[in-house]
This record gives sequence, C-alpha cells and structure tokens, in this order.
Amino acid sequence: MQTGPREITTPFRPIPLEVPEGMKPNEFFNSAENLNDLVHNNGLLTNPEGLLMYRKALGHSNVFDTSIIYNTSQTVLNPLGRPVRRTQVPPQTRNVWNRMNQILIEYMIEQYPDPEQALVLAGEASLDATWPLTSPGVPSIRMLHNHFIAFDMEQLRNAEPADPKNPNLTDGGQHSLFEAYMHDVYRQFFNEALDLDILTINNDPRGRLELTGYPQGLPCWEIGGGVESLKDPRFWKEYDALLKGFIDFYRTFFSQVSTRNAPIPKDSYFPDAIENILLFNNDFLKTAKTVRDRCIKDAKYANSIRWQPAFKQLIYRNDSGRLVVTISQNSIGNAITELLGVVVKREPDAQAYEQAEPALIEKLLEVRSRLVEADLGEGIETDYWGAE
Repeated sequence: MQTGPREITTPFRPIPLEVPEGMKPNEFFNSAENLNDLVHNNGLLTNPEGLLMYRKALGHSNVFDTSIIYNTSQTVLNPLGRPVRRTQVPPQTRNVWNRMNQILIEYMIEQYPDPEQALVLAGEASLDATWPLTSPGVPSIRMLHNHFIAFDMEQLRNAEPADPKNPNLTDGGQHSLFEAYMHDVYRQFFNEALDLDILTINNDPRGRLELTGYPQGLPCWEIGGGVESLKDPRFWKEYDALLKGFIDFYRTFFSQVSTRNAPIPKDSYFPDAIENILLFNNDFLKTAKTVRDRCIKDAKYANSIRWQPAFKQLIYRNDSGRLVVTISQNSIGNAITELLGVVVKREPDAQAYEQAEPALIEKLLEVRSRLVEADLGEGIETDYWGAE
C-alpha cells in the first residue's frame, strides 16, 4: 500500500447557531455566546476548576472524538487575556487536567487495543493570544483545549491520498524552520537542558506511521511503561518539561530574529542551556539573521511571523503499540491530526452523522462516568443525554 498522507471526510450535523453579520466564524466561536451554546448542546462534564468536556460539534472523527477546554469564556472576556497553554494554568487545575487526560487516554487504549484497528491520539494545538483570530492556522476556539481522537484505520487505508502540498500538512521535514535549518542544535538543546527519566528520545524512523509516513522530521519521545506511566505524576512533569524546552527555544530564537544579540528572554525555564548552547551556536544565530534580513525586505513574510510560542504537542500510539510524544511549531497547519498525516474534510450531513452518533455518544457517556467516579466533575444534561 502506498505510503503518504490521507484525507478523510467526516460528516457533522449543521450547527444551529448563526454567525452574526459582520463577524468571522472564528471571532464568533470564541465568544461567550457560542461557549454557552456549546455547554448546553454538547457539554458532557464540568468541574469547579473550569474544565469543560464536550462532544465536538465539528469533529475530526465520528469513531471517538471529544475535547476538554479550560473554559474562561465567562471569567475572562478579553480573548487576548485567556490562557492558551498548560504553563499558564494554576497548578491545582493542571493536576485535575492531567488526571482527566490519563483516564481518557486509558479508555481509548482499552476500547481500541490494536494499532491495526485504530489510530489513537491526544493533544493540543496552541498559539500566542496576540495573533488575530482570523489568521490562518488559528484554532477555532482560542482557549486552552485538548483533543482525544480515534480514527478507524480501515477508513484511513481506504481514504484518498491527501495533496502533499496541502498547507495544513505541518511536517517538520519540509515546513519547520527549526528542523530544516537547526536540526542538530534543536535536539541538542532538548537532550542537554531537560532531565527526563520516563521519556526517552526515539530516533528510529519506524516510529512513523507506516501508512502516512508521519510525523516527519519531528523529535519524538517514547513513553517508557506505556499507558501505565500516565498514572505517574512524574510523566506529566516531563511532558510539561518538553513544552517548556520548546517555549525557551522558540522565544530565544525569535528574540534573536527581532533584535540582534538580544539577551536571554526573561522568565526562561532553562537559562543556562540557552546561554551555553543556543547563544553560542553558529547555526542558530545564522538562521536568526537569515530570517531577520528577510523580514526587513519582505513585509508579507514579516507579517506571517509568530513572534510568541505557537505549538502542537500530542501523544499518539505508533504501529508497534508504543505511546509516543511529539511537539511541533504550529506554523502552518490547523489541526494536530495533520502532524500524523491525516487531513480531515468536514461536510455538513446530518443523516450520515446520525448513523454514527449513537455509538459515539455511548462511548462518551461511558468515559464520562469514569471521570465522575474519580471526582473529576459532574455530568451535564443536554437534549441528547442526561446528567447521570
């Protein structure tokens, strides 16, 4: 079978809300009005920490697909002031968030134990809140939220090949500035700055999915101990350490792009590694100069720069059944699925969606009950399901 990215079509029930005249869809999706509708029509569970689990109205997959959002729509009305990554969340909330992640991922692995049966992934796409809501690649709801998705592998195998030039296919080998020009120093920084025990770097190209050939060119870390390690708080600290390392690399690089010989960014997590590795590396500083020179000459290119950290981080199961973590610049694509070579085309088709809906809701309610039992929230009643 030919290896390459796949494009699937996922039907959805048309959303009853109308976008007010004069607003772009993304602008409306981030409004308190839309989030209130999301709770009442698709909400599954909520808790005092402000975490909301919901059924995806515009889903990636109708096999299994849900999200948890840090819902600040009522408490922080300014979209530019809302948390957009885990490092901005209070520790108590992050602890609950991690426990919810663990239960949801464990449930997906139980439901789909065979990698030949299902592609399982969980993760988030984030970007700095200063980016205009209508910019390409901006998540439709710009509040911190996770995705939990299972794709039917048979559907992926039978899917049409995706256009490899599709701008949503964010692969590190072709599109990532870090990978293309700073491959060695990027990995050196992670290896030397981070103290990891459960996560181990995986340089084996077999870590890619054989069907799609993705992820491409991205650093990947295998989770030692598999799904059981997700019950260990140390894993989540290491998972956050990867994000912190990425943020330090990103902020340092674009500080050098913005200002030649800029100092170490304030509030860096690994200042010693920045000083000893990044700011004394010729490839790192040469690439910053190249980008800086182009920004001065090319207004359109300069306008496309994301000066603050934008990333996608996910956990996925590879072909051999091992759980893997990867992280990428959120430079082009608009969905974490594309890191794994899966492009999703959503089509309004209520009849097709309703055929898959009962089995999907059954699974969502089953995993919701586990979260309630673990004291991670209370069920929400909607027109489609009860609170119990």
